[in-house]
Amino acid sequence: MNTNNILIIGAGRSSSVLISYMLNHAKELHASVTVADADLELAQQKINKHAAGKALQLDITNATALAKAIKNSTIVVSMLPAHLHTSVAINCLQLKKNLITASYISPEMKALNDDVKKAGLLFINECGLDPGIDHMSAMKIIDHLHAQKATITSFKSYCGGLVAPQCNDNPWGYKFSWNPRNVILAGQATAKYLLNGKVKYINYTNLFAEAEQLNIKKLGNFDVYANRDSLSYIVPYGLTKAQTVVRGTMREKNYCKAWNVLVQLGLTDDSFVIEEANKMRVVDFTQSFLRDITLANFIKKCGHNSTSQVSKMIAWLDLESTAKLKTTKGTPAQILQSLLEVKWKLNKTDLDRIVMHHAFEYTLKGKKYNLQSSLARIGTNQIHTAMAETVGLPLAIATKLCLQGKFGKTTGVHMPTIPVLYNPILAELNEVFGMEFTETVSEIV
Repeated sequence: MNTNNILIIGAGRSSSVLISYMLNHAKELHASVTVADADLELAQQKINKHAAGKALQLDITNATALAKAIKNSTIVVSMLPAHLHTSVAINCLQLKKNLITASYISPEMKALNDDVKKAGLLFINECGLDPGIDHMSAMKIIDHLHAQKATITSFKSYCGGLVAPQCNDNPWGYKFSWNPRNVILAGQATAKYLLNGKVKYINYTNLFAEAEQLNIKKLGNFDVYANRDSLSYIVPYGLTKAQTVVRGTMREKNYCKAWNVLVQLGLTDDSFVIEEANKMRVVDFTQSFLRDITLANFIKKCGHNSTSQVSKMIAWLDLESTAKLKTTKGTPAQILQSLLEVKWKLNKTDLDRIVMHHAFEYTLKGKKYNLQSSLARIGTNQIHTAMAETVGLPLAIATKLCLQGKFGKTTGVHMPTIPVLYNPILAELNEVFGMEFTETVSEIV
């Protein structure tokens, strides 16, 4: 007899592995698994007629339907876009259900902390890949170093959803393995971080131009750029003595220089709508952002000559094609997305790759050290992508452990930065799924 009902809201691209895991563990957990989505057919595809699975059509804006679905559950996993978590969280609080998400903790979610504690509930957020595995793997090292009485002076952490090297067949070295819109809009919030003891800000128009290069032994050369608000993690990470704290995103070499051209051109603008876009050709769309200058000369104005790798990357996008746009109307960012979804589509035989890297500098017993920790994972197939695995598995493991009572009396709104949460999740990721970080330590002389 099933005594637990696991409700997963959202059957999108990153939910496949999560759903499969929960279905595979349903018997062990005495559970049924309800997958709810606005698209009933998609939810049905994800449960694949599994005996423990149930598909539910759910309009997240229908308050009555949402409350009913949550009321009938034991625990809720929300795979919705971050701005939709609040209504789910409020229902979970009122109906006394634990909640797990992969999204950043919003101010609205954080404000629920006291009430969640009083209700004896646990809301785990930022429990996917980035944020998620990045927090857990970094905190395990940080807590270990602090236990040794080390002083961490610098922390840099980067993660990227990339293409497996054997499938890297375009000059951008990139294909969509997760929500394309998030890729198009990446970096549009001002980046904040700590560098050599001073707070730094990089606005969107400069972000990609100021990207740095990172070489990871045996994995390759990458572009990295600061992402969001690194400052907000200084206290939760216990890095108050650090002089440098940066969290960022990783792409293949030259990606950021080429993407910066698109940013400067205005093609990533999401603030206004172009009406009747389907009456335009691709070249008309591109030229509408140019004054008395050609695209080639605009690229040159951005600092790249006609034979540069960046020029080749922009040319490969066919932004001067005479083909008609297929988008009826949309923002420049949405139109660019529609073009890139064709160019950057994962082919049937393509595999994706996740690369995560932490770099620490610390002092211990009067000596200075550098610690490098890296994870690389290649997806299994088009469904069980590396992105879906690294986002879905931490969520799934956390859900299982929560149902099993393995998090003890932990309550409130959390990200997995405390040992009672990160230790068992990391242990299963490593021991069962082979997600093991490679670490090297060297003395700085």
